[in-house]
Amino acid sequence: MSGGRISVLHAVTDPLSTVLMRGQLRYLRTNGFDPALLSSPGERLEQISAEEGYPVFGVAMRRDISPGRDLRSLFEIWRLLRRIKPVICNSGTPKAGLLVGLAAWLTRVPCRVYTLRGLRLETATGIKRMILTIAEKMACFSAHRVVCVSVSLRERAIALGLVAQSKTVLLAAGSSNGVDPGRFELTREKAALVAALRQHLGIHPNQPVIGFAGRFTRDKGLPELVAAFQLIRRESPDAVLLLVGNYEEGDSVPEDIREAIESNPGIRHVGFTSQIELYYLVMNIFVLPTHREGFPNTVLEAQAAALPVVTTFATGAVDAIDDGITGLLTPIGDTGRLAEAVLSLLSDPIRMQFMGRSGRERVLREFRNETVWEALASLYRAMLQERGYPLPADPCVEAVRCAQTQ
Repeated sequence: MSGGRISVLHAVTDPLSTVLMRGQLRYLRTNGFDPALLSSPGERLEQISAEEGYPVFGVAMRRDISPGRDLRSLFEIWRLLRRIKPVICNSGTPKAGLLVGLAAWLTRVPCRVYTLRGLRLETATGIKRMILTIAEKMACFSAHRVVCVSVSLRERAIALGLVAQSKTVLLAAGSSNGVDPGRFELTREKAALVAALRQHLGIHPNQPVIGFAGRFTRDKGLPELVAAFQLIRRESPDAVLLLVGNYEEGDSVPEDIREAIESNPGIRHVGFTSQIELYYLVMNIFVLPTHREGFPNTVLEAQAAALPVVTTFATGAVDAIDDGITGLLTPIGDTGRLAEAVLSLLSDPIRMQFMGRSGRERVLREFRNETVWEALASLYRAMLQERGYPLPADPCVEAVRCAQTQ
């Protein structure tokens, strides 16, 4: 059987989540696959289509639980899959994992993958936790393979009875997409931009900057971070807390924390930015006091920028650093220990430099984009072989063949 191009549909609930697989579909396209994206419709989805050059399909999916609308979304996705007939379907993020996964199972998509990027149920309670548990079990049930983005996430999912160990896969050393280390390297050109950005933010050259990037939610540990910063300022009055991100309504931070962020003269708050690499390069330490993760991309990015990282023993976060080598782990929700860890690094610049350098070396060694992308492509090829499908054509062989026929 001769190889041909294989249609692959990747699905996420919201187009903003495509940042979790930046460059991935382009890589698949250059390696013999025909990729497409399914997500909720909107301006961002159309922008992705224009920029990336692969097909996109819009079906409304709500992040929260909404039985009536979820059933309508499931029906629309089922109709779409019957029409486009993908050979491989890879769904990620909770709602897309459930709805697209079920639709792919109902339409008998030959190769079905669920990318498990974290477990919202870990910090949920009561009826909400029960519903989220059922949804995760259904998403895992409908897939042939469940890609877990970290070792601890795989162990947690198995321990909770969400998925059989035999179904789980880890791509390379973990992460769902890796990172581009070149983007976060401090070059001469970037150094000038970073100096200007520090000045714009009102940060003097010698002021230590503690940084955070991500969603402003309780689960990300924003309340603990703000409280810890108040303790840190007692020992290090010049310290600055740089927060990059936006508030979210779901799992929102308390009002007093919002007020502290806006009123504290030592805190700088900026929204999400397309030049996040410059903000990492402004920072001296990166802190993520998270309660749950899958594999935090921000920690990879911070290490790529040669920053020491302070995070927690949460699922996923424990895999993101090498404790004592590239950063420090602290107990979840422990404001005092969080402040102590940051202060211990601020008082030891040599250790900070060692951790930052070690973190970047680890990223270069284990977490480059291409390392994860090739592992994903290898998974797809193995699944195609299992089901008797021809492998996608080798792009180099195809280029030679086309040249010979011209």
